Amino acid sequence: MSTQENRPETYTVEIAGLKRDLRLFEVKPGLKIAILNILGDTELVQACARELAQKLKDTEYDLLVTAEAKSIPLAYALSVETKKPYVVLRKSYKPYMGEALKAETLSITTGQPQTLILDEKDVASIKGKNVVIVDDVISTGSTLQGMRMVLDKARATVAAQAAILTEGDRAQWMHIISLGHLPLFTE
Repeated sequence: MSTQENRPETYTVEIAGLKRDLRLFEVKPGLKIAILNILGDTELVQACARELAQKLKDTEYDLLVTAEAKSIPLAYALSVETKKPYVVLRKSYKPYMGEALKAETLSITTGQPQTLILDEKDVASIKGKNVVIVDDVISTGSTLQGMRMVLDKARATVAAQAAILTEGDRAQWMHIISLGHLPLFTE
């Protein structure tokens, strides 16, 4: 086989003025999704944070909330751009987290249940606040649903939801502040 045949299948996107080749990943037979992995891509993270900050400039909010792990660099960079603090919902409980708030959802990439946990120390900083949910890619909305459940338990109000990209049914994600949209790839 030639190296051309061994290359993974990709989909090219332009996000925040930058081009990236996203690897296609089969999530179930006959269905592939393009994987955006921003970990280590500082140039893309900074560009996306600048553009999302512009899109959020008219939104009234107190802090940013994201889920562990791939969107943490985006939340950090967006925090720097907007001068708003950020909180990370963790995926595993650690004893130092005290009386944490939890919600369970289903991950599209693993197909497994995923728990989102708000550390007890962050509950007070979120209670009664307007927050913006931040994610890298919104596909099925299951992570969003889990984040909303935790934020509801913390008595926070979701002012907006923002992502680098949405994926799948574009009409379903019209209310999401995003920088682009990915199709689903079916055979």
